[in-house]
Amino acid sequence: MKILIVIPARGGSKRIPRKNVRLMNGKPLILYSIENALRLMKSFEADICVSTDDEELGGIAESKGIEIIWRDQTLSADNITLDPVIYDAVKKMENRGNEHYDIVITMQATSPTLRAQTLINAVEAFIDSDYDTMISCVNRPHLSWRRENGKIVKNYEKRLNSQELPSNYLETGAFLITRRGCVTEDSRIGENITVYETAQREAIDIDSEEDWISAESILRRKRIVLRCVGRQELGMGHIYRCLSIANKLIGHDILFIVDKDSHIGIAKLEEAYFPYKVIGNDDEYEKILKNYMPDVIVNDVLDTEESLIKLERKYTPRIVNFEDMGPGAWYADAVINALYENRPNKPSNVYEGSDYYFIRDEFLIETPKEFSSECRNVMIMFGGADPANLTGKLYEICQVLHAKMPQVEFHFLTGFAYSHKEEIKPMPELNIFVHHDAKRVSGYMKKADMCITSQGRTIFELASMGVPAIVLAQNEREAEHVFAGMGNGFINLGIGERVDTLTIIKTIMWLADMPHVRAEMRDLQLSKKFEKGQERVIKLLLGEN
Repeated sequence: MKILIVIPARGGSKRIPRKNVRLMNGKPLILYSIENALRLMKSFEADICVSTDDEELGGIAESKGIEIIWRDQTLSADNITLDPVIYDAVKKMENRGNEHYDIVITMQATSPTLRAQTLINAVEAFIDSDYDTMISCVNRPHLSWRRENGKIVKNYEKRLNSQELPSNYLETGAFLITRRGCVTEDSRIGENITVYETAQREAIDIDSEEDWISAESILRRKRIVLRCVGRQELGMGHIYRCLSIANKLIGHDILFIVDKDSHIGIAKLEEAYFPYKVIGNDDEYEKILKNYMPDVIVNDVLDTEESLIKLERKYTPRIVNFEDMGPGAWYADAVINALYENRPNKPSNVYEGSDYYFIRDEFLIETPKEFSSECRNVMIMFGGADPANLTGKLYEICQVLHAKMPQVEFHFLTGFAYSHKEEIKPMPELNIFVHHDAKRVSGYMKKADMCITSQGRTIFELASMGVPAIVLAQNEREAEHVFAGMGNGFINLGIGERVDTLTIIKTIMWLADMPHVRAEMRDLQLSKKFEKGQERVIKLLLGEN
């Protein structure tokens, strides 16, 4: 079955002068349609021509090996519809090559966001059907109104939510596929018509500056894989960070990938409504990458192996890892280690220190509370999972402390994946309060005069809020996070499981009774600026630094 693809493109355009030759995202607008047509030729027996009145447009098309149909002036006027233009091109191409075409496809030069695979799928569907004509459309059901006899009247019978409204197909202009017999000087549409529904992002038809801006934004979109872990023994920090990053990558296509053992991570992703896939081995991972072909892969899985990065490199041009001290780090494009600083023999691609901490949005818009010389509110927070159950240790300690510090409220914030939450119950009579899976942690920090916490990412959030803190590390690796020291406003007691109860009690009581020390700790914390951390990380991820 022989196909003719006609791309009509005039040189004149009033709303966006010379739009068909202007560079969109680095190349002439018309090239997007030409490249889609060339991709279509790889799957079907097809010829391509550009119908134009413009020498520059003709030169661009000829540079890609495309046939040119030069229009008469009568077919280039503003009031000429496409029907006679397409008919003219079909007749000239048939006469030029002594050909007969079975199908004629009109492809507008003004649809740069259309994907070649969408076009291929549409042609396959058309060939397998009995339709005369297939028109690319986007479904936009809306409550709408019209003017009738001088009055505004509704186009609907009952007000419904958009998802309940009947289909409302709008032509996108991307393509119109029709049988050759339907192409005349007055029409290209047969009697038996269907539509091919495209995604919203592929439906832009460049007619205004706003369309141009939207299309360029879509064309700059990247496919980004966020591979992360969320297991009880590792905590939820990797999941939370990747979710924070994903929320800042509006305008890009995001896919989370987690291993099958990341049960608590999967539960959190379900709650967040981001698309994700679960893998059991590298073969399953490679199959996903081969199909998705990401522009960027982010690994937030701690130490990586060389073999993993080399597998990923087959399918992506850019790899960025977080907190990676494994051999794979040497083969990534960038490694971001906000928590680890001044490590010897590190790769040259490492960006380390608090300047690269990706702080959550809520801490950028919240302001610290005024300093209080009295310590009345102590917050206890050990992350999303608290694998060492330091919460349980502090829960017993706070029951003892109440007798010594009766004026102090102890507020426990337990995380999404904390497995002992049934054992940590509020005791108002002892000024012990429990808040599980708080959605806005900054609000609790703003009320706190002091915090007892682990040595993970929470230390940066506390610093941004100016909350003096006593730190107990979850494990050996976490103890290597150097930010949580006195120089930055923290008292670090070491690995929590090894610190005896009496030491913790004495430290809490001492710090509560030393307002000038807490004030100095607060000043050290607030001297750190995290506002630019998000911007630095996003630029590294996208390769824009």
